[in-house]
Parts: sequence; C-alpha cells; structure tokens
Amino acid sequence: MKVTFPHMGNLYIVLESLFENLGTEVVVPPFCTKRTLELGVLHSPEFACLPLKINVGNFIEALENGADTIVMAGGIGPCRFGYYGEVEREILKDLGFDFKMVIVEPPKNNFLKLVSDIRVLTNRKQNSLKNIIKAAIIAWKKAILLDIADMKLSQIRPKEKIKGQTDKKYKEVIHKIKDIKKEAELDEYKAVMLETFDSIETIKDKTFPKIGIVGEIYTVLEPFVNLDIESELNSLGAEVYRSVYLTDWVRINLFPSFLKPKDYKEMLKLAEPYIKRFIGGHGQETVAQIASFAKNGFDGVIHLLPFTCMPEIVAKSAIPRVAKDYSIPVMTLVLDEHSAKAGVRTRLEAFIDMINQKKEMSEDNSYLSKIYHENSELDNKIVLSNK
Repeated sequence: MKVTFPHMGNLYIVLESLFENLGTEVVVPPFCTKRTLELGVLHSPEFACLPLKINVGNFIEALENGADTIVMAGGIGPCRFGYYGEVEREILKDLGFDFKMVIVEPPKNNFLKLVSDIRVLTNRKQNSLKNIIKAAIIAWKKAILLDIADMKLSQIRPKEKIKGQTDKKYKEVIHKIKDIKKEAELDEYKAVMLETFDSIETIKDKTFPKIGIVGEIYTVLEPFVNLDIESELNSLGAEVYRSVYLTDWVRINLFPSFLKPKDYKEMLKLAEPYIKRFIGGHGQETVAQIASFAKNGFDGVIHLLPFTCMPEIVAKSAIPRVAKDYSIPVMTLVLDEHSAKAGVRTRLEAFIDMINQKKEMSEDNSYLSKIYHENSELDNKIVLSNK
C-alpha cells in the first residue's frame, strides 16, 4: 500500500509522519504547480470549486508517481465538499487509474470510527490502538509546531531588518520539524524554534497594520491557491493573522467534544445577528471571525473564497453589515483558475494604502483633539486667573 493525499499548506508533513510511523509507505504529491492546476481543470467539471480541481491534479500526479491508495476527507452539511471524494473517485476511474480511495468522514464524537479508518489505511494488524495513538500524538505535536511557525513567519517577516532572513529561518524550522521522529525531541525543539524566530532583527520604532484573513479553509491554508497572499501582504508592510490554522480545524472537526476549543461556541455567537445557523463549510465562522478581528483592534480583513462556494457566498452577503457595524474594512477575493498574481497584488496594494491613510487620519485627528483639549484647558486657566 502506497498512500497519498491532497496538498493543503503543511498538512503533508503531518500526514506523512502519521502514516510512516504506522509502517505505511507514503507518496507525497509534488507541490502544487501550474501543471497541477492544468490537469485538474482539464479533467474536472467546469463549475466545480477550485479546491476540487487542485485535488484532482494532486491525485493524478501522485498516482503517476506510484501511489495506489488515496486518503480524502469527507464532510457534512450543505457544502459540496462532502461530495468531493466521490466525484474525484469517478474522474480518476474514467481516466483509467487503478487505485483505492478511503474517504475519512467527520467522526461526530465517535472517535473510535476515526481510529478504525486509520487502521484500514495502515494495512497492518499489529498496529494496536496504543500504536495509533502514539503516532497520532507525534503528528499532532508536529502540527502545533508548524502552526506556530506559520504564525511567526507572517508576523515577523514585515518587520525584519534584513530582507529574506525570516523566510530562511522558517525553511530551516520546517525541515527540522519534518525530520524529527520522536515525541520528546518535538517537545524540546519548541523552545529552540521560538529562540530561532526571536533572534531575527526587527524594526522596533514603527507600527504595522494588522490584517486578518478569513474564508474557506483550503483557500486560506494553501499558498498556491491564494497566490501566496500572506507573503504579498507582508511585503506591503502588514502583519497577517489567519482565522483558522490546521490545528483549529482538527480540534473542531476530529476531536471528541470534551477536547473541542471552549471559546469556539462563544466566538460563533458573534455571527448570530447576521447568520443564525450552520450554513455549511466555514460561512458562519467567516462572519464571526470578522467581528472578532474588529473587536481585537485589527485594521482590516481579507475574505478568501473559491468561485461558486455557496457557504462563503452566503457569508459575503452579510459582510457589508458586519463591516459597517464594526467599522472595519473588508475586501473579498474570489479565486479560480483564472486568478492572476498581478491583479491580486494591485488590489492588495490599494487596500493597504487605504488602511494606512485611515490610520494616518486617525492619528492626526487624535493629535488635533489632544491640542484642542490642551488649549481649552489653558483658556479655562486664563479665564479663571482673570477673575
């Protein structure tokens, strides 16, 4: 058995670790490229979401490299993601590929069902529950470190004194996390990783706009699909924070209820005035996270979605009200195979320019207000002294 899976950010490192520790050979698809996209577009329905097309391209390239088993996540609710696996299976069969597809559905609090699916993929009877849990813990700790590294990258890179230093350190960290095999080494490496990022020289005497990114998880996490938007924003002098990271998705969708984030439901309440119930995908979270970013002092939000994504289209209809109520600018980027980096860059430049001008006006108004109050106090003192 040679297992493969789609690319989504650094997910490949986590899954490769999990399956290799359970004795399963892994064929990681080549990183997403123009060829990946072209293959997916050629063989997928025209109005399918961009993530499905990229997934099809990933699977074709992995099967060409010797994979024989595909792992794909399932889904529930109105979002079409729940049908991806079945549609992709039929496309690949029509192309003549011989393979097995295992669709891992959300466990719905039945954690043993998830363990059972993993055991099928390992194809080894000796993989006891204990071994699976041990491998899962190592993979989980890698996911945590990878998310921290991603956060540090997008927060430090715009402030670096020596351009390119943060990217260099980030690549070193990612390679190290990928190579670590033991849980204890991962625990020890966390402090080393933080020291590595802390050692980067940064600009201290300047404020940088804080931008939040919300939207459909795949377009938020996969840099090839979002045209490397975090790097683009960093180059424009903005700190970037995502609304969702890989470990967030795992906690919410795969963990038993008692391990789910305690503040998740509270956060969702911020969406209730605009979207009162689950609408599939991450639509409800998108609205709630915009409000959350605004409450936490962010300067702007960028909303990412694949073309024709129903949950995010519903969320998009509510965004003007959210933006107005919370006084925060929001820009929506709809992504498909025709999206171009130059066009997106132009829109990002305009968005950041607008935010910087707004901040300057706010600072000027604060300064004028301060002068006004100081002069008013001085006038009052003069009046009192004349009396």
